[in-house]
Amino acid sequence: MATSRPNGSLYTHIENKVATLEFGHPASNSFVSDLLDRLAKEFTKLSDDKNINVIILKSEGDRAFCAGASFDELVAVSTLEEGKIFFSGFANVINAMRTCSKIIVGRIQGKTVGGGVGLAAACDIVYATESASIRLSELTIGIAPFVIAPAVERKMGTAALSELSLRPTEWKTAYWAQEKGLFAKVYESISELDKELEFYTNSLSQYNPQALEDWKNVLWENTDHWDVLLPQRAAITGKLALSEFTKNTLEKFKK
Repeated sequence: MATSRPNGSLYTHIENKVATLEFGHPASNSFVSDLLDRLAKEFTKLSDDKNINVIILKSEGDRAFCAGASFDELVAVSTLEEGKIFFSGFANVINAMRTCSKIIVGRIQGKTVGGGVGLAAACDIVYATESASIRLSELTIGIAPFVIAPAVERKMGTAALSELSLRPTEWKTAYWAQEKGLFAKVYESISELDKELEFYTNSLSQYNPQALEDWKNVLWENTDHWDVLLPQRAAITGKLALSEFTKNTLEKFKK
């Protein structure tokens, strides 16, 4: 059952060396700042847990995986510092995923927008369903996907990032995302996805944990500068969020 908590929910279940980290929010699994902060801290905590080798990242329900950042919080941003803090939420999560010593497997069951695409890109490997269409819609409100761009570009390449970001009203299919490298596997149904995901993660968790950690470090080579880069990008986005264009656009979306 989906959460009704305004600050969202976050649960971790550990079984057979696999930690399943599940987040939720009543607004299509979007992220308020508090939930992003909790998620970043949970990745850091699990990174040090010797009882697990693999982390599954998933969201609640059978519809949207993640609708990105909280619209209500974005509308409320009124200063440069607030803007930087707000957009640093995804920066902190992506960096926590990047530096996490465990292999992170994404489980994407439905549509994914903005920051949610960034989370998928920050996973080490992703399993998805046919319903997992993706979109980067930031330009439609006067900002751009500065914070998540490094993660998306690392996974999909500059050409795919350009196409996603410069066609901000267009949904790309799960198979397009697979072709471009964001998704490793795409399944027809959630039940099929979960069956294969369980088999895969249980197998992966039995491998030498030191080998998994060392190999993840290799996969993420040349990203150490993200600790500085992503907060800088958050500051740029926060400034744009205060622009007259963005404020006027957001007013039109208010209920």
